[in-house]
Amino acid sequence: MKDIIEDSDPLPAPPLWNLLLEARWMKEWVTGVIAGGPRDLPEGDGHGVLLLPGFLAGDRSLAPLARVLRRLGYRTYRSGLPINPGPTPATLERLRRRVPEVIHRSGGSISIVGQSLGGIYAREIARRTVGEVRMVITLGSPFRDGADTRATPLANRLARRWDREEAHPRGVPYRPLPVPTTCVYSRTDGIVPWRACVEEPGPRRENIEVRTSHIGMSVHPSVFRIVADRLAQPPGKWRPYRPERRRGGNA
Repeated sequence: MKDIIEDSDPLPAPPLWNLLLEARWMKEWVTGVIAGGPRDLPEGDGHGVLLLPGFLAGDRSLAPLARVLRRLGYRTYRSGLPINPGPTPATLERLRRRVPEVIHRSGGSISIVGQSLGGIYAREIARRTVGEVRMVITLGSPFRDGADTRATPLANRLARRWDREEAHPRGVPYRPLPVPTTCVYSRTDGIVPWRACVEEPGPRRENIEVRTSHIGMSVHPSVFRIVADRLAQPPGKWRPYRPERRRGGNA
């Protein structure tokens, strides 16, 4: 199967079967919240981690992940978005103010974890904040050009309120990030086409497949494990993820 796309490749929305499978998000959320994540995760070094929610979600959607990361010793920071309505001028202005504040409060470079649209924001922040972002982890984020999603009809209705200069543009060539990047994706994602969520192979870039829904990706034990493993890497010593290191669980 072709895993990496060309910029010109059309990316249709996921098939209906995948959309029906999204119902599992309820089980994933219940399990993720009650279990609180695996107990054999690597301890963190205390650096700051900014969490960015997906389209029409808010900071509460990433609260289970934040609890796991705080337990490991990280300082987690909310985006300040009670709901993410897309790249409206108000949303973008809030993030422009929030990012320098988080960097200042953390006392050093930060990592950014973004789910879905939040991952697209994370990538742009990393491009514009050179030297201040340690790594970016995206969870089901369709950052590749030309992707159609199950949320596209609703997004089109809201797009008139977006900042058209800042909204995810079509026709802009793909560019890798200048920082270590981990892209988590699911082939059974029912909301976004998984091929839009993967990087081209290259230094300090990786794609990690999980077996989750789109909505429940941020609370799945396998994703907790991946995020904890990636964040635990010392600065300047990035290595690709090795699933065989894990003890129990599925990645």
